[in-house]
Parts: sequence; C-alpha cells; structure tokens
Amino acid sequence: MEDFHWTKLFNPEFYITMEINGVPIGIYMVLFIVFAETGLFAGFFLPGDSLLFLSGIYNRELIETFFIIPSDFSNVIILAVLIAIAATLGNIFGYWFGSRSGNYLYTKEDSFFFKKKYLIDSQVFFEKHGGKAIIFARFLPIIRTFVPIIAGIVHMKKAKFMFYNILSSIMWSFTLVFAGHYLYGFFLDELDIDLKKHIEKIILILIGVTTFPLVMKAIKSRKKETTD
Repeated sequence: MEDFHWTKLFNPEFYITMEINGVPIGIYMVLFIVFAETGLFAGFFLPGDSLLFLSGIYNRELIETFFIIPSDFSNVIILAVLIAIAATLGNIFGYWFGSRSGNYLYTKEDSFFFKKKYLIDSQVFFEKHGGKAIIFARFLPIIRTFVPIIAGIVHMKKAKFMFYNILSSIMWSFTLVFAGHYLYGFFLDELDIDLKKHIEKIILILIGVTTFPLVMKAIKSRKKETTD
C-alpha cells in the first residue's frame, strides 16, 4: 500500500482516484468536497477549481462508478450536473448556517480551520457586488466558502439567493468540468500530450490563476494601509 502523507489532502487527484478495498469512491469524494467547500466554513482549504478541472479529465472513471455510458459527452454532462447539485446544496447549507448562527463567527477565535479575516474579506466582497457576488465568488477560493454564509447573515431574500446560487453552480461546474475534458482531448489528439502525466503542473497553474485576484487584492489593501 502506498504511504500516505498529509500533503495529499491538497491534491485533487488523490480524491478522484481514491479507492476503499479496491472499490473506487472518487465520485463520492468529489461531490462531498464540492459540498463541503461551498457549505462548510471549514472547507476553504479543500481543492475546488482544480478538483473540477481534473474531474473533467477523469470524467469516465468517475461516472463508471455508477454506470457505463459510451458517450463521452453524456458522461461530462452527468458529472457537471451532479457537481452543480452538490454545489447548490452546499451554498444552501451555508446560507442556512449564516441565517441561524452565522453572527457568532465574528466573535470566534481563529484556528487552523477558521480565519476571521476570510469572513470579513468575504463580507466586503459581498457588500461591493451584492447578489452577483455569489456568482463571482464561485471562481474565487476561500471567498466562495464564506459568501453564502454572509448572504444568510444579512438575510438576503431566499428567492434571489436561490437564483444566483443555481446559476453560479451551473456556470462553475460546467465551465471547469468541460474545460478539463475538452482540453485533455485537444492536447491528446492534436499535440499528443497526455495531461494525466502533468497533473502537478496543471494544479500549480490553476492555483496560480485562481488565487491571482486574491493576491492582487491583498497587495492593493497593503498599499492603501501604508499610504493612509
């Protein structure tokens, strides 16, 4: 059995290819992580965008856990829909948590699983963009974990929240899953490059792309503090 190291917890491929007693459970892990990252405030450290992108690459292996479908397009559609549902449910749980007891987070002490700074940054982001923040947040690590909680805290209208929730879940899921699937096919067929052999590079690129807006925001905030 391959030795386990805690750093694998940050590697999306680890979850996608996970097995228990020889039985693949990758699809269950993907759906749970999507739910947890968007519904549980402790899920901010879990892989999100890179997980969906790699799920598009491994779509056949994931869907074959349930049934075998010859059509690649059908596999990708089913996978994207399942992920969108998990993301929608995750946001609903985050909204519910925020509406019921989210205020206590502002008095909660920092820990490994919770940083008050992330909550405050998400609140500023939400106040700036309103309902559209739910859509923008889907594509921003950490922010997407806390924005639905903020929406619950401020008691955003449920109908409005659900509209942006469902729309953002579909956009996020279909964009990244389809990108992973079709880019994998393009690189393999046109350039004879198997992206499965370059997973670490893909993860680093995706992390860089998705965290760039947050890094720039942090730099701007730092400059503003120094000039005030």
